Amino acid sequence: MKNRYQLFLIVFLSVLIGITIGNFVSLRQQSKGIPSLVNFNKLDALLHLISSKYVDDINEKELIEGLIPKVLLELDPHSVYITAEEMERANEDIEGSFSGVGIQFNIREDTIRVIAVITGGPAEQAGLRAGDMIVSINDSSFVGPSITNENVMKTLRGEKNTKVKVGIRRRNAPQELSYNLTRDDIPVNSIDASYKIGENIAYIKLGKFTRSTYNEFLSVISKMQAQDNCDRVILDLRGNPGGLMGPALAILNEFLPRNSLMLYVEGKAYKREESFSDGRGSCQNTPIIVLMDEWAASSSEIVAGAIQDNDRGYIVGRRSYGKGLVQQQIPFRDGSAVRLTVAHYYVPSGRNIQKPFEKGDFKDYEMDLINRYLRGEFDSRDSIRLSDSLVYKTKGGRPVYGGGGIMPDFFVPLDTTGGSEWYNTVFNQIFPYNFAASYADHHREQLLTFKTPAALKAYLQEQRVFENFVDYTVAQGIPKKPQEISESKDLAADQIYAYIARNILGEDAFWMILQEKDPTLNKAVSLIQNLGTNVSLDHTR
Repeated sequence: MKNRYQLFLIVFLSVLIGITIGNFVSLRQQSKGIPSLVNFNKLDALLHLISSKYVDDINEKELIEGLIPKVLLELDPHSVYITAEEMERANEDIEGSFSGVGIQFNIREDTIRVIAVITGGPAEQAGLRAGDMIVSINDSSFVGPSITNENVMKTLRGEKNTKVKVGIRRRNAPQELSYNLTRDDIPVNSIDASYKIGENIAYIKLGKFTRSTYNEFLSVISKMQAQDNCDRVILDLRGNPGGLMGPALAILNEFLPRNSLMLYVEGKAYKREESFSDGRGSCQNTPIIVLMDEWAASSSEIVAGAIQDNDRGYIVGRRSYGKGLVQQQIPFRDGSAVRLTVAHYYVPSGRNIQKPFEKGDFKDYEMDLINRYLRGEFDSRDSIRLSDSLVYKTKGGRPVYGGGGIMPDFFVPLDTTGGSEWYNTVFNQIFPYNFAASYADHHREQLLTFKTPAALKAYLQEQRVFENFVDYTVAQGIPKKPQEISESKDLAADQIYAYIARNILGEDAFWMILQEKDPTLNKAVSLIQNLGTNVSLDHTR
């Protein structure tokens, strides 16, 4: 019995040892081809394991493309990944140009309609006109419900010096016209409008900061000083999301006396860098007012902050967005890039105007403007939350605040005059744009006889254009609401006149009509006539 027990024990231990050795050998076999992970960080190790050992085939490129944005989301709201496909458009915004034929267009009734031709561009040189309809491209029909803005731009744009053939249908022309266009560099202007107000005020609306912005500004301001006798400037940065820092500093340099601090930038791996004016600017003795709103951000806030902190001029409008972070664009070999936050920027008083955010959780950050509106900030300065711990002083001792945008020196509430349910329904759709384009096309010869926005607007009022527009909206299925239409008439009619003027006289005419009753602009006009170049000495407030 004892021998049988010993035999059983020996057999059991032999089997157990065999299983253990077998498992060990099996594990060693399974681990072949997997390198030691000691020398990998976890992210690299995980990607390597997935690539080499995951049960199914995967697209490694797609996995990484999806992973990078998720990593950046853990940092801050402005560090972003840009795919190779998106980089071309992003570079156009930065460089201020692209290669194309030089037209502005819209798509109406399934047809490409030329709104304007760019001065000096291939289309103008070939003879295209505003009002022309493009019906074919490279001998292929290009009309119908399938055409979109995206595929029109993709087809008309291309490498410089390449050719594209367009077929044109023109009003009163008996047959289709054909033009061979050679693509060329087309400027993307960052100045949306510039015109003279009153006897001596240069109004300049700047939409973004690109590489061409400073040269555009110099061209405009020198003309308005020399030809229009303008000796003071209203710089409108409302709605300007920012862009490149360099052009913003270059424009600031035009207004500030020598050795004025404009900005300093600092980060963990970014040594403190200060920017001072060189005293060679052409507008050092020119009074300036800067217009701001809640959509003005980044480089716009750099300009406004430096003007305010140096007591060089007033800020008029509403509190700006609050972006005080600096991004550096770092390219990858495949043409994609990451815009990584590398530093904070500080305006001259030492304040950083970045509004607060929680890393990895940007819900409140993204809702900030809506929350400002709900708190009543757009209606009353008293509703704005300011922290006494973030108060700073301008060069002349005026109090200014950090931690959430540039506070205006003169607050102007959001103008809601003329709003109604009818207005919101109609003007949140494409009806005004289409009506104006159609009206301009059908009456172009007569409308071109008017050389100023004021004369054109007076004529349109005589022609009962607004009443025609209301009839047009009814035909499009919008119910006629007489009381609401009456309440919104002045606001709505001016927008219709402005859209028509844009089609006939250009962008400046559009803004001149649209902003006739703009309370923020009118406040700036009333202030600037008696303004000097050091507002700390001004007793207007």
